[in-house]
Amino acid sequence: MPTVFLQVAIPTPLRRRFDYLPPVDMPLEQVALLRPGTLLRLPFGHQEVVGVLLSLHQEASVAANQLRHALGVIDELPAFMPDVLALCLWAADYYQSPVGEALHTALPALLRQGEMARLRTEPIYHLTTAGKGLPAGSLKRAPRQAALLAALQDTPYLTRADLQILDIPTTTIKPLMKKGLVACSEQVLTPESTQTTLREQPLILNPEQAEVLEKINLDQFQVSLLDGATGSGKTEIYLQAIARTLAQGKQALVLIPEIGLTPQTLQRFQRRFAVPVVALHSGLNDRERLDAWVQAREGIARVVIGTRSAIFTPLKEPGIIIVDEEHDNSFKQQDGFRYSARDLAVMRASQLKIPLLLGSATPALESLNNAQQGRYQYLRLTRRAGSAVPPSIQLLDIRAQPLHEGFAQDTLKAIALEIQARHQVLIFINRRGYAPTLQCHDCGWLANCNHCDARMTVHQQPRHLHCHHCDHQRPLPSRCPSCHSHQLQPLGQGTERSEEALRQLFPQTRILRVDRDSTRGKHAMHRLLDEVQSGEPCILVGTQMLAKGHHFPLVTLVVIIDADAGLFSADFRGPERMGQLLLQVAGRAGRADKPGTVILQSHHTEHPLVQTLMLQGYHALAELLLHERRITQLPPYRHLALLRAESKRPELAVEFLRLARAQAEQWQPSSHHFSYLGPLPAMMEKRGDRFRYQLQFNSAQRKPLQQLLAQLTAQLENEALGKRVRWSIDVDPQEMN
Repeated sequence: MPTVFLQVAIPTPLRRRFDYLPPVDMPLEQVALLRPGTLLRLPFGHQEVVGVLLSLHQEASVAANQLRHALGVIDELPAFMPDVLALCLWAADYYQSPVGEALHTALPALLRQGEMARLRTEPIYHLTTAGKGLPAGSLKRAPRQAALLAALQDTPYLTRADLQILDIPTTTIKPLMKKGLVACSEQVLTPESTQTTLREQPLILNPEQAEVLEKINLDQFQVSLLDGATGSGKTEIYLQAIARTLAQGKQALVLIPEIGLTPQTLQRFQRRFAVPVVALHSGLNDRERLDAWVQAREGIARVVIGTRSAIFTPLKEPGIIIVDEEHDNSFKQQDGFRYSARDLAVMRASQLKIPLLLGSATPALESLNNAQQGRYQYLRLTRRAGSAVPPSIQLLDIRAQPLHEGFAQDTLKAIALEIQARHQVLIFINRRGYAPTLQCHDCGWLANCNHCDARMTVHQQPRHLHCHHCDHQRPLPSRCPSCHSHQLQPLGQGTERSEEALRQLFPQTRILRVDRDSTRGKHAMHRLLDEVQSGEPCILVGTQMLAKGHHFPLVTLVVIIDADAGLFSADFRGPERMGQLLLQVAGRAGRADKPGTVILQSHHTEHPLVQTLMLQGYHALAELLLHERRITQLPPYRHLALLRAESKRPELAVEFLRLARAQAEQWQPSSHHFSYLGPLPAMMEKRGDRFRYQLQFNSAQRKPLQQLLAQLTAQLENEALGKRVRWSIDVDPQEMN
C-alpha cells in the first residue's frame, strides 16, 4: 500500500514547507479524507507545534525513514476555508513571507494554541418534570426561588443573561437544582432568525448618493473607489449597499483602520440591521475573537466589522467587502508578516467574484492612480449630506506671535466663543505625553533614549520618561545628569500638556483627552465617545485617533496646533500623509446643522503644499504629488521593496546588505527599469540597541521584482552572515524608516 505524506506549514522564520507521516494510529482511508487547511499537532525539534495541512502527496522531499509522524489531528473540519487558504498562500508568496507565519497570522490565537473552532455553549436552566408540576404558592418563604420558577413557567429556558435582566442571582438556582425542580444543560445559543434585515429605515439619499449606490454592482467582482468629502454620507452608502447584500442572503465584511472606531461603527450598524453584527479586533479577548470568527464562518454573523487582520475572516456566504478610510497606514502590517489588508481585499474580492468598496475623503495616491487608469470604478461625493456645509478653514501664521502653551491668542479667543455658545471644540496635536523631550536650561543636556537615536517623551500621568520607539522607561530626574542643575524644562507640546493648559484656561469646561494612554482600558474609548455624544460643552484634546472617521455632530471648531508636521519629512510619503491627516481632522468640524471652523496654526503658511491644500483642496495636492512621483520614479509609477537588516554590530548589517546587493545585481543588473539604493542607515539608525540599515529595490514592473526577491530570499537563508543579523523583506513598504 503506497505511503501518503502530509505537506504542512509550520510557524517558523524558514521559507519552506515540511513533510510528515500521518499519525501512527490513523487508518490510510481516514488520512485520504483530510483536507487542506486542517490543523495538526506536530513534533518540531524538541517541542510540539500547531501546523496547517497544505496537501497530501505520494512523494516526500526526504526518505520516509527520516520523517516524523504527526501527533494528531486537532479538528477534522479545516480551520481554513479554501478561499482564505488560497489568499494566505498567495500573500505569503507576494510579500516574501514564510508560509507558516502567514497562515498563523490569519488564525485567532486560540486556534494557534490548538483549540477546536466550535461555537461556544452556554448553560441554560429549565424546569424538570417535578418543577413543572409544582403547585402555585409552594415557595412562599423563598420569594427569589418562586420568582425564578414563575419565570421558567413562561419560557422554555433561561440563560445567565436572562437571570441578570430579572435580577435573579445564580445562587438562587442551586437549591432548586438540589430539590430536582430545575435542571441545567449546555446548549449552543444562536441568534433567532428575523423576517427582516433592517431594524431602522435607511436615510433618504441625495441625488449624488443615489447615483453612486446604483453604480455598485453586487453580482460581480468590481473595485470601486468612493471618494467622498468628509461628512458626505459615505457610511450611509455602505449601510445601504450592505442592506442589498443581506437581502440576497449574503454576508458583508467591513474593514476599519482603528479599534477606536469600533464602538461607534458597531453601534451604528447594530441600530440599522436586525441581523447579528460582530466585531473582530485586538481589543477583544481571545475567546471573544474566536466566537466572532466561528459565527462568521458558520454564517450566523451576517456583518463582520474588524481591523486589519479581519481580512482573513472566513465567510460562509460572502457578498461584499468594504474598506473604510482606505488611505490609512494602519492597514499595512509593519512587522512579521508585512501584508496590506487593503491590497489583500482587492485580491480576495477578485477570488470570490464579489464587489469591493474602498472609501475615503483623502484617497491614497495609489488608489487615485488606479481610478485614473480605469482599474477601479471612480465614484465621487462632492458635498456634505443633509444641511451640513464644509467648514471654513483659517490659516493662522504664528511666527513672532506670543504663544501660551502652544496656543495663539486668536485661537484661545475662538475656543472661548464656542464654549460660551455651548458648542464642542476639538484640539488636534499629534504627540502623546506631556512634552516631546526634557532639556537642562543651564547646560543644554537633552533626555535621550539609551537604546535608540531618539529623545524620550515626558509623561506626567504617571511621571516618567518614555521612549515610544523601544518602550524603554525611566523616572524623571530631579537634577541634570550632566551639570547637576535643577533647571530641567520640558520642551514642546504633547496632549497631556495641552490638556493641563486648557484645564487652567477653561476651569468650568470638561476637558477630554483622547490618545493611546487615555484609552488603554477595554471600554475607555466607548465611555469617552458617550460623553462627547451627550451634547454637553467640552474640549476634546487628542492625537490622530480623533481624525479617523468619528462623527462628532456638536463639534463646531477644530484647532490644529502644529500644521507643519510632514512638510519636511525625510519619507517621500510625508506630504501625502500631512494632507490626509489635516483634512481628516478638519472634517470633524460642522458635520451637522451648525457651521464649522478650522484653525490651522503654522510657521509656514506660505509653503506651496500648505497653500495648495488650503486654497485648492486635497485633489489639487494629490495631482501635484503624483506629478512629483512620476518625475522621481516613485510609487505608484514604480514598485518598491526594502531589505532591512539590523544587528548590535552595525558592520554586520552593512556587510549583509552589501552581499545581498552584489548577489541581486548578478541576476538583475542596474538599469533604467531596475535600480538599487543602499545599503543606507534607516531614518532612525539605532533602535532598541540595534543598528538598522536598508537596501531599496525599485522596479518599473512588478514581476521582475517578485522573481528577484524570491531568488534572493532563498539565497540569503543559506548565507552564514544571514544567521548573524535580523533581516526582513518589506514589499510595497508604507514606511521608509
